[in-house]
This record gives sequence, structure tokens and C-alpha cells, in this order.
Amino acid sequence: MSKCFEVLCVSSGPKAELDQVAVNEGVKVKDIDMTRQITPLSDLLSLVKLICLFRKQKPTIVHTHTPKAGILGMLAANLAGVPIRLHTVAGLPLMETKGVKRKILDAVEKLTYTCATKVYSNSKGLEKFILKNNYAKADKVKVIANGSSNGIDTSHFDPENYNQQQNHALRQQLGMQQKDFVFTFVGRLVGDKGINELVKAFSVISKQSLVTSHESLATKNQSPVTNHKLLLVGPYESELDPLLPETLVEINSNPNIISVGFQEDVRPYFSISDALAFPSYREGFPNVVMQAGAMGLPSIVSDINGCNEIIENGKNGIIVPAKVGTSPSKALQNDLQQAMLKLMQDQDLYQELKSNARDMITSRYEQQLVWEALLEEYERLLVNSD
Repeated sequence: MSKCFEVLCVSSGPKAELDQVAVNEGVKVKDIDMTRQITPLSDLLSLVKLICLFRKQKPTIVHTHTPKAGILGMLAANLAGVPIRLHTVAGLPLMETKGVKRKILDAVEKLTYTCATKVYSNSKGLEKFILKNNYAKADKVKVIANGSSNGIDTSHFDPENYNQQQNHALRQQLGMQQKDFVFTFVGRLVGDKGINELVKAFSVISKQSLVTSHESLATKNQSPVTNHKLLLVGPYESELDPLLPETLVEINSNPNIISVGFQEDVRPYFSISDALAFPSYREGFPNVVMQAGAMGLPSIVSDINGCNEIIENGKNGIIVPAKVGTSPSKALQNDLQQAMLKLMQDQDLYQELKSNARDMITSRYEQQLVWEALLEEYERLLVNSD
């Protein structure tokens, strides 16, 4: 967009990361504090700062992302008289909220959409949810291209960028054998991502394998061997959605679970993996599932918005029923166990899913296609606003 417009990127720091965005994207940046929680006084201050900024800059288009930036940005843009006010919905935390807090978040969401002139859900499932809950009228809501907020650069996420020697070295560094079947999760290590169920499912599989190994080697003078690993790539968020204490104990004590924390570049970890395990409770249109597919990995995903559009069950992955009821979900754990075992044991199925994974991403979600569709939308709105 910076090739066609003068772009100002507004976000809550850290300043060093914003400065890096300015360099990478060739845009101006502005740091305005915004919290991810309900903080009335801080939110009011942020709103005032945004109104002042918009009145000074006089932008033609304000386009917001994330719930907090959405309500503050759309309300400020409306009050400042910005003619084109766009909001992208890329997931709704309120889906897992109940009671008084849910009513508050519902009201905030409706106010955000009321202030916007156009709302873009980044998946068809999310569009249905918005309309079903009467957050906005159908003529205001739209999905750009085939979904996603930004598409994916399939030349960047390409398994050909990594050779066997590099993959071997990283596996060795992480204590993996070359024959290990590696399930990988990439994202925030929080309850809403299904991490409690994923860790428990893997733990059960590990214990079953260990028993089997002991029994099969009982007559041999050998050590039992386990041949699968769970690789967790991402940060903990203990202040927002902490994992269960027993989950943390299992992650730290199970030698077959490897947690590497936040990684700037997740591609090397996809490259040494065999499958993505992504049992999230809610999503908009998850980049991780697209990234894994572009790297040639089949995925196990829950049957939720976005995931069930990127993954076609039995073609490029396995879809398991979404979590129902309270967390953690025993049913989700059991379904994950069965799906993980199926991928490890049915080689014909695994190879079929793997062979389709990359093509099904490049044909539908190539980043350039999404960018062109968004640019076309901007130009259409500008013409209509004249």
C-alpha cells in the first residue's frame, strides 16, 4: 500500500519493534499505548490521542485490526470526521466469554461496527458469526479474496529454502532423532489455543508408546525407544490465559516435549516438522495453518472459523470437532489423540495429505492476490466517496 498511498502505521509499542516496521515496510509509524484488557481510564486517554492524531493528519482512510485498536480507532476516526473507516475482524476473544463480560464485549463490538463504514471478516465462518449475532448488517460486512488478513508469501514459506543438512542440524540441536515424527504447534501457549488438551493427548500417546516399547523389548537387552516429539514454538501469556499447572509440569518434565519459546522466524521449525497440531478454540483466519501448509505440512485443526476453510478434511489435513463446554475438554483431547495416532500410523494417508498441503495454499492464499484484492477495494471506496 505504501507504493500507492502515504501510510502511517499506528500501534502500541515497543518502540524498537515499531521502528523496525518503519524500516521494513517503508512507512511512518506512531506509538500510542493501547492495552489488550478492559482498562477504561487508559482506553479513554488512548482515544483522545487518536482523535488528536486523526484531526492533525486528516487521513482519508483509517483501517484498524484487533478488537481494542478497532473500538478505539473506529470511534476516534468517526469523531474526527474520517470519511472511510475500515475494520478487519481477525478473531473474536468474546467467543469464549460468558456472562456480564460477554454482554460488554458484544456492545463494544457493535459500537466498533457502527462507527466503521465497512467491516472485513477474514473468514467466511467469521462473517456468518457476525451476521448471526447482529453485530452489523450484511451490506456492511465483506470477505476480501478467499479470506485471511494478509495472505501468505509462498516464496518465503517454502520448504525448498531449507536443505537436509540444515534440518538435520536443527533436529540434532533440539535432541530429536531423524526418525522421530514431530508434531509442532506455533502460537501463544495459552488455554484458548487448546494447549492443555494437546499436551495431555501427546502425554497419553507417549506413555502408551513407552509401555509398548518395554513390552516389545522385554526379551531383548535394549532400551525402550519413543519415536515422536511435540515441538511448541511460542510465548507463554500467564497474565491473560495461563495454562493449567499440570500442563506446565508435563511440558517441563516430558523429554519428548520441546518448548523453544518465541521465535522471530518459525520456518526452520516447520521445516523439521512432520505435521502441525493446532486445536484452537477460536480463530479468525490463522496464519499459522497457512504457513504450515505452504511449508508442505498437513495439519490437525479444530473445526472452527478459518481452520475449516484452509483445511479440507482428508485432503490436506484432519479436522477434529471443536471444543464444546468447559475447558479443558476431554472430548477434544481424545479426538486429538486419535488424529495424531492416525497420521503416525497410516503412511498412505499421511503422504496423501502432505502431497496436497502446499498446492492448496499457493492456489488460494498467495499474498499478492490478497494485496491486489485489498487495493482494489480501497480504490473502489475512494471513487465512491468522491
